[in-house]
Amino acid sequence: MAAGTALSPRPLVGRPLARREDERVLRGRARYVDDIDLDGLAHVAFVRSPHAHARVGAVRVPERRPSGVLAVIGPDDLAGRVQRYPKVAVEGMEVSDDQHPILPEGEVGYTGQPVVGVVAESRALAEDFAEEIEVDYEPLDAVVDVRQSDRALVRWSKSAGDVEGAFARAERVVSGHYGMARVAAVPIEARGAVVRDDGDVLTVWISAQETHRPLAQLAHILGRAPETVHVVVPDVGGAFGTKGNPPSEVVVAAIAAIDLGRPVKWTEDRLENLLTTQQGRGMQADVELAFGADARLVGVRARILADVGAYLWPSTHIPPHTAAMLMGGVYDVRAVEVEIAGMQTHKVPTGPYRGAGRPEGNYFVECAMDDAARALGIDPSELRRRNLVRSFPYPSALGLTYDSGDYERCLDLALDAVRPERRSDDRVAVGTGFGMYVERSGGVFESARVTLGRDGRVVVRSSTRPHGQGHDTAFAQIAADRLAVPIEQVELRFGDSAEAPPGIGTFGSRSLTMGGSAVAQAADEIAERARAIAAGREMSLAEVAAAAPEPLEASVKFTSDVTMSSGCHAAVVEIDRATGALRILRYAAVDDAGRIVNPLLVHGQVVGGVVQGIGQCLTEEVQYDETGQMRSASLLDYSLPTAAEIPPLRVEEVESPSPLNPLGAKGAGEGGATGSLGAIANAVADALGGTRVDPPFTSEKLWRALR
Repeated sequence: MAAGTALSPRPLVGRPLARREDERVLRGRARYVDDIDLDGLAHVAFVRSPHAHARVGAVRVPERRPSGVLAVIGPDDLAGRVQRYPKVAVEGMEVSDDQHPILPEGEVGYTGQPVVGVVAESRALAEDFAEEIEVDYEPLDAVVDVRQSDRALVRWSKSAGDVEGAFARAERVVSGHYGMARVAAVPIEARGAVVRDDGDVLTVWISAQETHRPLAQLAHILGRAPETVHVVVPDVGGAFGTKGNPPSEVVVAAIAAIDLGRPVKWTEDRLENLLTTQQGRGMQADVELAFGADARLVGVRARILADVGAYLWPSTHIPPHTAAMLMGGVYDVRAVEVEIAGMQTHKVPTGPYRGAGRPEGNYFVECAMDDAARALGIDPSELRRRNLVRSFPYPSALGLTYDSGDYERCLDLALDAVRPERRSDDRVAVGTGFGMYVERSGGVFESARVTLGRDGRVVVRSSTRPHGQGHDTAFAQIAADRLAVPIEQVELRFGDSAEAPPGIGTFGSRSLTMGGSAVAQAADEIAERARAIAAGREMSLAEVAAAAPEPLEASVKFTSDVTMSSGCHAAVVEIDRATGALRILRYAAVDDAGRIVNPLLVHGQVVGGVVQGIGQCLTEEVQYDETGQMRSASLLDYSLPTAAEIPPLRVEEVESPSPLNPLGAKGAGEGGATGSLGAIANAVADALGGTRVDPPFTSEKLWRALR
């Protein structure tokens, strides 16, 4: 389209374009951290604690070192050179000073915690010599059951409305206890980094979710000015929340690179990943719902107990806080009181895992609503319908503003799609469950810089970094529409702190709402300047670029309040009475992510989240014995879902555009993992005649519950 006319959007936004990045990945042209091979590259491996809780004594290193062992770095070698991870506060929250140490400071707090780093010419040599190092440990009692912990690392509470009055006047109060086991994220690519020190600049290639957060944390830990740290995030093979913080092993690799004057690589194996990567979930809640006349929800009280592990990562306290903030669910309730206690246990610390509190909070509310429907003698869908938020924007009792939505339409579509079924005979028990949800996405800021070159090509630099979401396609659709150019003419650049504009990063379903909106606004600025140069003449964008005195460039920092995605998932399950085996017969997912830029990408996000939720419901659970030893530290013991366990999925969308950004978009990345847990759990409880068990719903658990 000529630049001299109005640059109206072409129909790219809203189309299910295939991911542009897939061909490069499928042809093996992706470049991950472990593919990086620099001249003089050394490798670091770690001596890890065999105890969950112990005092650390002497470290004995063999006097004779094989040729090729370059350095041994123990806790004493880091004294005065590093500090713990930064402490991140949430308003009104008590957060202890137990931030994760780089190497132990007198004690270890979980099995697998790194104690000593060994740097050698090869990974195999580093691992072999690490096995020869002896560490004196004085074992201490380990706290494994969060209910037996007497030390809180995190506390927070909030109350809104007349909670005491609501419960005192209620016609019926229904209470329940709901638990959710710890789970592992298991990205295809485990964690890793390559570090090179050039004297003035420390360059870190790292498998991470963004560039600027690892940069800020490494600068803090190493006591360096941020401008002396250069972070490059190459292709990333999955993260799901677990690659938001640079691991402590990366800090040791950085110290080694500085001391040796040569690059150092650390990549973990699957055992290390399962043993030491932050885990997700691990919460339980006591929930009370107060109902007035006509089964109207008038009050909610909840106490959330979170197993946060031995230390705090900068984001450990975020999931329990998010869960608490969502305890009103999709319901119009004005009196809510919540309390969080994040208790210390001698396990690997927890942190964000797909949903990061959204699945937990909505699961607690939705299980309680199903139990209330049973106690009140009302159909679960009807009880929900009577209490839904219907007018927007809606200020929730706990301080979130629900910007847009159509919760009843989501419920209706899920009902129609799943075809509810309840029956019981001598062979099977069949039940139906619903999981409605609301979740926050976006917020704070993201940036974009759009450049129109002399050749008419458009280069978009974004502050967000994809790790499987499809940014390269969706952001290109936005820019191409705003500038009325072919999508092939748009190039996306991510992941290099030297050229990526400042931002927060890719997590919490925020990339499109924030990063995409920044791209849209920057492209709009380029379009306006192109019109001015054309001055009414019929000119192509390439002709405008050639006529411009210099390349046109626009930088935008987009800020916004959070948007609130929502949806309703539904499941029909069958339990075999003889074996307790659970089978999902039908599953429906209805999600409202605002205006959808690429339906194919959203469909993939929803299906991926649902599959992770199904895995958590059927088989996934991180297990520890009474001494704090992990019993699920391999993929033989930690069972992931396969295609055989996934039922046919019916996926539908509702579009309630958000008024808070130029795209009308809301988050889509976590709805599948959020809605699925309540839907399947409630279907299981329905099939069991109201008996409630916590996931995973193993055959043994269900067999016993049936009896």
